[in-house]
Amino acid sequence: MLQKDSPAPEFNLYSTPDQRLKLGDFKGQRVILAFYPADWSPICSDELNLFNETLKLFTAKNAVLLGISVDSKWSHLAFAQSRKFHFPLLSDFEPKGEVSRQYGVYNDVDGESKRAIFLIDEHGIIQWSYLSPDGINPGAEGILAALDDMDKAKK
Repeated sequence: MLQKDSPAPEFNLYSTPDQRLKLGDFKGQRVILAFYPADWSPICSDELNLFNETLKLFTAKNAVLLGISVDSKWSHLAFAQSRKFHFPLLSDFEPKGEVSRQYGVYNDVDGESKRAIFLIDEHGIIQWSYLSPDGINPGAEGILAALDDMDKAKK
């Protein structure tokens, strides 16, 4: 798993069936990458619902949230619409898990992303990362604390 001070690997993934997003699209902003195992699973649903509710706090810290899993762009579209998410879900579908592998969070046994969070600064450098145990919602406290630490370091 990539650690603090590592450059965040660039990616170009589908965010909708006809639109792609690149990490470079967010240059000058902080980016929260939330890798998760699967759309529709109970824990992933809880985790992403919590992040959706916390979105205003992330935005106040100049951070955008991007969810990433190996599910298809069509699954993401249906999942995001049903849950009313206000952040993009990116499809690491083809080649399957390529971005998850680059970040060191692909689960080869289950063929899905591990539950992991990366906080990337305005210059594309990872400032915080966390690998959550399977079956555990990591919550948002760690992300918010890491964003606060980044603010303190700027002063």
